[in-house]
Amino acid sequence: MIDEVRALKTAVQTGKVAIGVKSVRYALRTKKAKLIVVATNCPEAFLAAEGGVRVHTFAGTNAELGAACGKPFSVAALAILEPGESNILSV
Repeated sequence: MIDEVRALKTAVQTGKVAIGVKSVRYALRTKKAKLIVVATNCPEAFLAAEGGVRVHTFAGTNAELGAACGKPFSVAALAILEPGESNILSV
């Protein structure tokens, strides 16, 4: 079992991540997303529109997901484009 918060923070710091619903949709359209991480209160319409990429639900709200990423704002969804030194793809 990996530490999800630490893996997210490492992916944001060392890899490439698209933050926000619009950026995640763009990453899905361009087929660059390897994993989608969504908060528990992410809009339902977004969850129905995922494009065949594995979706992981973070066990917290969008404010908690933003804090886990080290951001001072809420994050409803993020796409892992490149994991960097993180093992986030094994969640």
